[in-house]
Amino acid sequence: MSSPARESEFRSTRWSVVAAAAGSTASSRAALAELIDQYWYPLYAYLRRQGESAADAQDLVQAFFAELLEKEFLRSADEQRGRFRSFLLVALKRFRSKEYAKERAQKRGGDAKHVALDFESGERRYQLEPADSETPEDVYQRRWALTVLESALAELRAGAESAGETARFQQLKIHLVGEGGESYAATAEKLGISSNAVKAAVFRLRSRFREAVRDQIAATVSRPDQIEDEMQELQRALRPT
Repeated sequence: MSSPARESEFRSTRWSVVAAAAGSTASSRAALAELIDQYWYPLYAYLRRQGESAADAQDLVQAFFAELLEKEFLRSADEQRGRFRSFLLVALKRFRSKEYAKERAQKRGGDAKHVALDFESGERRYQLEPADSETPEDVYQRRWALTVLESALAELRAGAESAGETARFQQLKIHLVGEGGESYAATAEKLGISSNAVKAAVFRLRSRFREAVRDQIAATVSRPDQIEDEMQELQRALRPT
């Protein structure tokens, strides 16, 4: 059973955030800010892999989110249509297909709303993306999957901080995906507990992590029967090419 904190997090993510962001209240603006924070980099990486220069990709993402702010574009989002990430990518493709070159130049010097995005760090992140044969859609999918994992991990971290167990969490999380490079014995020595206790704690942490990932996924689809498909999509997106 999900904890009250996880249920609260579930209610405030993705499709429910879309519904809130479609309004014009202070809470809807906060909801939109959450969406922008979660999705701007996957969209930026998609555009860069499409061949856009860093400057043009920045302009497009900036203008795209300005469109959301100015025209309440999210009102056209309908959770019955399926996955929010798919809706967002289709919306960006349509936006990009329009002739926005001149308008983007005008927006930079005009009165259009500005969305504060850290493009400098975004470009640094993009330069670390694998230089392989991934399609722009593959890059978007992978960054979406990593965003899901990062959000799930942030949820666990927040829970640990609330419980005053931040240091313990930091030591245990290196074993979360089995690639920490440190033995249970070494972690046990740092935490002052037995290796068996570390093993049990890591098992529980992995279970909570899987639940948190599943909750994140559940909040991005319109029907419960889509959850398993999305979990498989996430695993495929993270698989080395």
